[in-house]
Amino acid sequence: MSAAPVRSASLPSYDEASSIVAERAVEVGRRPAAERVDLGEAVGRVLAEPVRADRDQPPFPRSTRDGFACRAAEASQHKSLIVAGSIHAGQPPAGPLPEKAAWEIMTGAPVPAGADAVAMLEHVERAGKVPGKIRLLPPHVLEPGENLVPQGAEARAGDEVLPTGIRIGAQHIALAAACGCAVVRVFQRPRVAILTTGDELVPVGAEPGPGQIRNSNGGMLAALVAQAGGQPWILPTAADTDRDLDEALGQAVAADMLLITGGVSAGKFDLVEPALARMGARFHFTGVRIQPGKPLVFGHFAESKHPGAQKRGTPFLGLPGNPISSAATFLLFGTQVLASLAGSRPSGPPFVLARLAKEVKGKPNLTRFVPSYCKFNPGGGDLPEVRTVPSQGSGDLVSFARSNCFLVVPEGTDRLKAGATVRILLV
Repeated sequence: MSAAPVRSASLPSYDEASSIVAERAVEVGRRPAAERVDLGEAVGRVLAEPVRADRDQPPFPRSTRDGFACRAAEASQHKSLIVAGSIHAGQPPAGPLPEKAAWEIMTGAPVPAGADAVAMLEHVERAGKVPGKIRLLPPHVLEPGENLVPQGAEARAGDEVLPTGIRIGAQHIALAAACGCAVVRVFQRPRVAILTTGDELVPVGAEPGPGQIRNSNGGMLAALVAQAGGQPWILPTAADTDRDLDEALGQAVAADMLLITGGVSAGKFDLVEPALARMGARFHFTGVRIQPGKPLVFGHFAESKHPGAQKRGTPFLGLPGNPISSAATFLLFGTQVLASLAGSRPSGPPFVLARLAKEVKGKPNLTRFVPSYCKFNPGGGDLPEVRTVPSQGSGDLVSFARSNCFLVVPEGTDRLKAGATVRILLV
């Protein structure tokens, strides 16, 4: 029987732990089995094969303005041009354009053959009757290529426009649709087992007894896993006994990844690490210099003694039981591993810059991740403005629900002053 790991007095910093997780994420990275889905159902999935342009993009020289297609050199002489015709989006290309003539055109319409620019409607004056004449108003002049996109400027037929491994978003849906891809091949979602532990937990629909609380972590982590591209598998809550934990872990090893919440500190009833060790776990670290989330455990199963196990090397994260700690540590570390398992291109946590509204104190030996609210439209071209949310600690779900990010207070920082440029982790 394996012994539980001994917690070292020297814990890795956030950056060190993040590097360890990133390295291991690359090691467990794989190409999952693929499946075909309708394009409308592909948002959030990872593309399993490239999307290629089925024709030039755009397929014809396209006007970007309402106005008049013309030859730039002729129009820039500010002499009258005969309006030889008109065209709107959806009509076949027209032309050729006669000399000293213009062609009325709408945004998105094909530019007639012979024209090399489009004069904007507000830059011309009309004169005469049908077929009419127009003149480019001085001091405006046109350059060849102005207000039009040449055929194939965005992509040529056969070009790879969406590579394997991207998480499909709305912009990718639009491009795939433009290329005629009504169905795309995507990787199957990794199955992530979520095991909550603790005698104090009762189901969401139950009435808690004295000293009990409802299980908020299971649903929260399931939402975070789904948001990150995984398929959540919520296991029944395990009681604080060796037998219950062993049985639960015996089921969980069938997953592609395991998240465990609670029981990873150093108390008398923190039994998760010994249970993991009995399953043949190898620990990459057992604690990180962060707040919240210091007791975080990261490792993988080197071998399994259970017939339901899917493979060797299944990664796991032992998350602290307090919900804000669980959320922060999953966002910081779990998303990296899950992305790799999903066949996605490597990417770190979603950090952005913001301006701090009010001074915040730091801690000398910990990187702090403080629940905060960021206002992303402060006006005046300023950075987004972030301020911390009053909180009673890492179990305060009311304050967490008012947050949309975590303010990062780097290790060794005495205080962050109001107005400072800071990093925030998006939730």
